Amino acid sequence: MFARRHLLGALAGLSLAIPATAFAQPYPQKPITLVVPYAPGGATDIIGRVVAEEMSNGLGQRMVIENRAGAGGNVGAQAVARAAPDGYTLMLGALTSHSINMSFVAKPGFDLKKDFVPVGLAGNVGLALVVHPSVPAKTVPELIALIKASPADYSYASSGQGSPQHLSGELFNLKAGTKMPVVPYRGSGPAMTDMVAGQVKIMFDTIPAVLQHVKAGSLKAIATTGREASPFMPEAPTAISQGLDGFEVSSWFGLLAPAGTPQPVLDKLNTELNKALKSQKLKDALALQGVDPKPSTPAEATKLIDSEITKWGDLIKASGIKPE
Repeated sequence: MFARRHLLGALAGLSLAIPATAFAQPYPQKPITLVVPYAPGGATDIIGRVVAEEMSNGLGQRMVIENRAGAGGNVGAQAVARAAPDGYTLMLGALTSHSINMSFVAKPGFDLKKDFVPVGLAGNVGLALVVHPSVPAKTVPELIALIKASPADYSYASSGQGSPQHLSGELFNLKAGTKMPVVPYRGSGPAMTDMVAGQVKIMFDTIPAVLQHVKAGSLKAIATTGREASPFMPEAPTAISQGLDGFEVSSWFGLLAPAGTPQPVLDKLNTELNKALKSQKLKDALALQGVDPKPSTPAEATKLIDSEITKWGDLIKASGIKPE
């Protein structure tokens, strides 16, 4: 009897000496919810689905898409910000739009810097500056000269108040010293219809949205808006290369987790995200959406988010634009 009690006591002591982490199961042990804060069918949704499918293979668990649209992406962002920081609720964020909302919306309901921790970047979609063929300008300097000579004749179409497309026009005005008025539309589709018809002459939109019209000759590409030439529209020089210093706009996407998510979980997710982004299957799928994959570290993603928040916050303050 004594020997048995002695053995049980020794086993109990041994169990106390083993760190609790030794019993922890490796992440993930169940499906992961990937919140897309926009409606199904849009660019963010499609990007989220192809990324989730490829990451699921590496993680050994499914990433299940949950669309939580509303308030320009704020509803879904709020839900993820309040979720348990355990790696089982993530967000495919439209980082540029979320960064704009931090300054453009009085109460977005989340803080992009405090409530989230970046897993990594997914990629970006470049924008293009296009004009109706009736506009005689072929370069950015020529377009600026036309606008300054006759500002009442040149307005630009916006696909949504506070969108990257809208703020591209405001940034152009600031950098070029022009005063183009904005013509607001509820979406890129109606704006594009009027552009092709010549009812409005200038527009900034994503390269995938304008590419077919440029190829058909119904629109003319003056410039792309990235720091480097776009692989999807290589024939169009950047605005920066044409002398418009500091004019850089891309629509960035990235994977975010709630603040407080354990570092080992973030490391695992970052590894699998970057592995997925380097796969040819995912590259091909993203190319169909005009997305340039951008594998990164969490630190690089944090730096980009900080710069986006600062850039758009400064522009919104300087231009004085307000929500509708």
